[in-house]
Amino acid sequence: MVDDDFRKSSIFFSDQLLCYADILPPSQVRARIEVAVLNFLKILNSPTTPAISDLPLISRNSKNSRVSQGLLTDGSWTFLSHSFCMRSLMRENSAKAFIRVWKVMEMCYQILVQEKRVTQRELFYKLLCDSSDYFTSQLQVNRTVQDVVALLRCSRYSLGIMASSRGAVSGRLLLQEPSLEVVDCSTCGSSGYAITGDLNLLENLVMKTDARYIFVVEKHAIFQRLTEDRVFNQIPCIFITAKGYPDIATRFLLHRISRNFPDLPILGLVDWNPAGLAILCTFKYGSIGMGLEAYRYACNVKWLGLRKDDLELIPEESYIPLKPRDLQIAKSLISSDILQDNYKEELAVMVQSGRRAEIEALYVHGYEFLGRFLAKKIVQTHYI
Repeated sequence: MVDDDFRKSSIFFSDQLLCYADILPPSQVRARIEVAVLNFLKILNSPTTPAISDLPLISRNSKNSRVSQGLLTDGSWTFLSHSFCMRSLMRENSAKAFIRVWKVMEMCYQILVQEKRVTQRELFYKLLCDSSDYFTSQLQVNRTVQDVVALLRCSRYSLGIMASSRGAVSGRLLLQEPSLEVVDCSTCGSSGYAITGDLNLLENLVMKTDARYIFVVEKHAIFQRLTEDRVFNQIPCIFITAKGYPDIATRFLLHRISRNFPDLPILGLVDWNPAGLAILCTFKYGSIGMGLEAYRYACNVKWLGLRKDDLELIPEESYIPLKPRDLQIAKSLISSDILQDNYKEELAVMVQSGRRAEIEALYVHGYEFLGRFLAKKIVQTHYI
């Protein structure tokens, strides 16, 4: 059955055994779209091949995810195995999804011909105007884009789709875009240097640093406090935040920094709750929702805090009861093969306690305490 799926999948593009997405120039992406269309038309004219109605795509769910452990490093990342799902023209519940794949491919082809880049939000409004019978929500567009990535085996960015970025970076990092002046991220104010959504620009940044640590900060407010207090002068470091759940551009820049400066430990500062751990794990392992691109942005992030050993610093009145959403996230994380044992132990304590704690609770010791908290954890190498 698996071999049959592989053969069917190769109808639309070759070498479907490889479960990753390539970064390709526009000409090659256009060529892949053209091959897919030509093969579709060829099958349409063939009376002996009924597979015209099916698009076999790599399944993007937790059951099809695996964890790859680096041979020479202690890094791990998520990737997808060879289990297929179908978009079928003949099934009522997936016929529109089948058509949406071709509509998005058509739109991406036009974008590439025009040498443009669009965000997924811009793509949604364009499709809403041109194909309102098939696109009624942003979620449909996002899922269909990942279907196209799975079909053509090329990254979103290669399709002409630009990441929307919320992220920022500050601290001891110099950045220079081609032919532009150097930006000193330590002088960009408390909000830091805004990370662009243009992955090509991020890939071509020239970087310099004398930092010894990189801190991934969950919350923008905490990032601002650390930057405003210029903690990077006491601890030679870089701060980076996605202001919540990590977007592609922020993950991409973190990955680039870690590639350029592989000896710098990356330390995560998140709330002590399941959502905070989920954010840290997205930076650390990648995300299944990103499908074939999941592995590309993974970094070896260590969990600095907040952790259960830090709870003695937090007053009782600062704890907040876990919400049903927290328990859902915890259940998903605990059932995952990705999560390492000491993370599962932390998560079990959260669930058993029925409460969560936010980083801001440390302000009971004064606003300047956060810098001292980080310094002590580093000196004690208190991270996992």
